[in-house]
Amino acid sequence: MAGTKAERTLDSAGVVLGLRQNLAQFMLLVTVNALVGGTLGQERTVLPLLADQVFGVGQYTAALTYIAAFGLAKAATNYFAGTFSDRYGRKPVLVAGWLIALPVPLLLIAGDSWGLIVAANVVLGISQGLTWSTTVMMKMDLVGPERRGLAMGLNEAAGYLGVAGAALATGYIASTYGLRPGPFLLGAAFIAIGLGLSVLTIRETHHHAKTEAATHVPIHAGSHAGLSNRDVFTLTSFRDKSLSSVSQAGLVNNLNDSLAWGLFPVLFAAAGLSIERIGILAAVYPAVWGAGQMITGPLSDRIGRKPLIAGGMLVQAAALAMVAVGQHFHTWLAAVILLGAGTAMVYPTLLAAIGDVAHPLWRARSVGIYRLWRDGGFAVGALLSGVLADAYGIPAAVLVIAAITASSGMLVAVRMRRSDHHRRA
Repeated sequence: MAGTKAERTLDSAGVVLGLRQNLAQFMLLVTVNALVGGTLGQERTVLPLLADQVFGVGQYTAALTYIAAFGLAKAATNYFAGTFSDRYGRKPVLVAGWLIALPVPLLLIAGDSWGLIVAANVVLGISQGLTWSTTVMMKMDLVGPERRGLAMGLNEAAGYLGVAGAALATGYIASTYGLRPGPFLLGAAFIAIGLGLSVLTIRETHHHAKTEAATHVPIHAGSHAGLSNRDVFTLTSFRDKSLSSVSQAGLVNNLNDSLAWGLFPVLFAAAGLSIERIGILAAVYPAVWGAGQMITGPLSDRIGRKPLIAGGMLVQAAALAMVAVGQHFHTWLAAVILLGAGTAMVYPTLLAAIGDVAHPLWRARSVGIYRLWRDGGFAVGALLSGVLADAYGIPAAVLVIAAITASSGMLVAVRMRRSDHHRRA
């Protein structure tokens, strides 16, 4: 069959967009992103307990400095990942991210002060900003506009199932062999495999974005090709109603994720839960989040981005309220399942919405800026929840974050345009 005019144009250029046409490379990138997630997941169960039981970091604000350091480093690096990927190509940035990660497990194993643990998280944040950002961009490049929600759902599912698997595995390792070094040896293996796959099997995709740009139809006025870095920043952050709505929702989403990462294990331990049960709760949340994205990503291609984003933020807010009032394992288990479901509704859909609006020639920069705001939420959440927990206790901190999350969802409902690619004339 000859195919559409657009498909013939792409074929004649030697590059074909589409998930089926690029399936082998796409699945390799899915595997690489699962390893990126596993590198992050090595910390989710263990580090909050390490802060409390090994280093004796008393105040919640101080204990959460590692999350703030991670978030600030990752947020800033996301911005440069987009710029560097447009300038030098995606693959060199991906490989650089893995190389930067190499010392992280050693610092976490051998660090004899809390300052070194925080430093390890700065390095991890830089690495994650480069590796995760580029796997997102490369999948967007490969699939083109038609299956973007599905692509982002699979990408983020792989990453957060990697987080969940590592959180569960490190919880078991820690309960059996201690908090160090065992859990972080798993992280070292993830880094080694990820680096090897990225160097030997992953191919450059920047030419796919250039091919898409030749047939791109802008959704909103101003979504044209010739924008400076400053123009892209202001458009993504403030001026465009859809892009800026997505950016603030991403920030709030990771604000509440930093709360879950840093304070939930401490709350559960204070209630007398074992490390194994804490590990289960720490794993179930990203597991539901990860697996759910395989449904919500493609669903957003069919029903639109806005309903899932607004609704997902409200679901997250309800789940956080359940954590705040809960006192037993089964209540918290239901709450983290709900939190994972709400996050699954939001996470791939936010990225797909950026891809809908941003022109292919500055999409990588727009994704980087969105991810700057989104991962800045780690730092904001760590500081805000830490201050609130020190002053009023963890349940009160969780309730405040729940109210902020609900407000974010309502802002999306009021301000964001329907920007789905299938609604283009």
